[in-house]
Amino acid sequence: MNKLYSSFDAAIADRFGPDVRIEGASYVSGGDINEARCLSLSSGAEVFVKTNTPANAPFFTAEAAGLRAIASTGAISTPALLACGVDRRRGISFLMLEMVRGGRRAPDFWEVFGRELAALHRADTGAFVPAGRFGFPEDNFIGASPQRNDSRETWVDFFRDCRLIPQMEMAGRYFDSSHRADFRRLLDRLPDLLPEPKAPSLLHGDLWSGNFITGTDGRAWLIDPAVYVGHAEADLAMTELFGGFSDRFYAAYREVSPLDPGYRERRDLYNLYHLLNHLNLFGAGYLSSVMEIVRRYG
Repeated sequence: MNKLYSSFDAAIADRFGPDVRIEGASYVSGGDINEARCLSLSSGAEVFVKTNTPANAPFFTAEAAGLRAIASTGAISTPALLACGVDRRRGISFLMLEMVRGGRRAPDFWEVFGRELAALHRADTGAFVPAGRFGFPEDNFIGASPQRNDSRETWVDFFRDCRLIPQMEMAGRYFDSSHRADFRRLLDRLPDLLPEPKAPSLLHGDLWSGNFITGTDGRAWLIDPAVYVGHAEADLAMTELFGGFSDRFYAAYREVSPLDPGYRERRDLYNLYHLLNHLNLFGAGYLSSVMEIVRRYG
C-alpha cells in the first residue's frame, strides 16, 4: 500500500466501502509523539489510527515504509498497513493500521520471538539497497529525530557517517573541546572496534520493549520501526539497553543465528547511538552516560 490519501474519509471509504462510517473513537495510550485512537466502524471493524500535524506527515510515510519492509520478509508479524495521508480539512496527517488487540503470551513466546527476529536478520536485503551495502532507500526517524540512511559500502562507514556523526552534531551544544577530542578519537578507532557482518541485515532499528506487542495469536508483533539495513548486532544491542528481554529470547536467537565473538564488548558502542539520541531528545541527563561510552571505546 503506497497510496497517499487526501482525506480521512476517502481512506475509510476506499479501504472499507463507501457506506462505512466511524461510529466511535477511544484514545490509546503509549506514545509521546502522535495522538493514537482506536476507531469503531459501522461495519463492525476496528482500526488503529495515529495522527499528527500535516507538517509531520513524514513520520507516517517513513513508518509505513518500515512496516512494508518488515512485512515483505514474512519473518515476523506487523500490523497490516491500511492507509496513510494528509487531511487538510481536519488539519491532520494520519496513519491507519490494523487494530491488534493485546493477547496472552504463548508459553513459547520468547523462543518464537527470538527465532523470528533471527529470521528477519537473515532475510535478503537486496530489495532495499544494492547487495552487500548498508542503508535504506529513504531517510526516516528514530523517535522524533531524523535518521539518515545514505547508502554505504561498509558497516563501519555507515555507522560512523549516518549514525554517530549526525547525532554528535545535533548534540554539539552539550560538548566542550575535551568532549569533541574524545569523540574524534572514538571515530578514528571505529574500524578497529566494529567488524563487518557476514551479510547485511534488515533491522527494526528501535527494538526495545515498547516497540513490540503481543497479538491475539500469543506472538510478538513489531511496531514503530526505524528500519535500515545494518549489522544485526545493533538490533540485539538495543534490546538490552533498557533492561533486556528474556534469556530464552537470546538463546533461541543464537540457535538460528549464532553471534560473532566479541559481541558483548561491542554492545554498548552500538547503543551509544541511542543514548546520543536520548541526549538530543531529553536533555543533559544523558551526557554522562554518553561520555562514559565514548571514553571507554576511544
